[in-house]
Formats: sequence, structure tokens, C-alpha cells
Amino acid sequence: MDATELKAMQAPLKQAYRDDASQALITLRAKGSIDDQAVACKVETGRAIAIAGLHPATGGSGLELCSGDMLLEALVACAGVTLKAVATALEFKLGAATVEAEGDLDFRGTLGVAKDAPVGFRAIRLKFSLDTDEPQERIDSLLKLTERYCVVFQTINQKPELTVSARR
Repeated sequence: MDATELKAMQAPLKQAYRDDASQALITLRAKGSIDDQAVACKVETGRAIAIAGLHPATGGSGLELCSGDMLLEALVACAGVTLKAVATALEFKLGAATVEAEGDLDFRGTLGVAKDAPVGFRAIRLKFSLDTDEPQERIDSLLKLTERYCVVFQTINQKPELTVSARR
């Protein structure tokens, strides 16, 4: 897909959202069920069932997916798609590209071992390796726009309103 095709595909959506902002608000959903045999949650991905469990650092077997890894994978996926879309729109000459995310966790927090240890990532680093001859200012612009429009990055960065509820 080139810039013209991308812009043509997105133009009617952008116009519809300008005309009626309510059309742009969509609720995405994820669903899972608690495993009755193991400390795990079966998450429906739309393509398969992903089974998330405890990380080995919290007593897990390592056979199930770690939700922390899944968060980083979602960041990599979103940032990669966003980078490609921005590069396409800017007609940025991009060959091969890779995206990596790594995050630092102190498992004392999630295990309740130390009250001063945070639960969750202390730091997350998102890294791109780009095969390009573009000048540095264009690379900087690509990264700035990728950061700005990456939904997962901005969600982590801005901390959305969160609520928790239960029903019987």
C-alpha cells in the first residue's frame, strides 16, 4: 500500500469523524475465563484461545503466556503498525524494520513481599531498528508521530480512567 491508497482508504473515515465525532467512539472488548484447574485465564483473541498464567518469577511453569509479556507484545504490535502507517503516509523510504519492547518488573511488588516495590513495570523501553537512508530529521518526525498515534503507547503513557466491578 502506498501513501495515496492509505489516504484514500482513510479519507472517508476521517471526514465521517469530523462530521460526527460520536462515530469515532468505539468500545473494544476482551474476554477471558478463569481456568478451573490451574492458576490461569483463557483469553479469547478472535483467532485462538491464549492461556495466560503466572510468570515463573511468581511460581508459574512458564508454559502459559505471561500477561506482562502480552502487554509488551501489544505495544510492539501497535507501534509497528503505527510506524508503518506513518511511514506510508509520509512516503518515508523504509526497508526492513523491527520493533522491540522491554520492561523492568520487580516481582516483590506483585507477590506482596515488599510494600515499597511497585506492582507493574518500573520502566518500558520501545526500540526501533530501521533500514533507511532518510535524514535524521525525517526519522525523528517518524518516531514522534508514531509515538503520538500509537494507541497502546498513549494508553500506557496517559493512564486512562480505570474501573473494576463484579457481578453475580
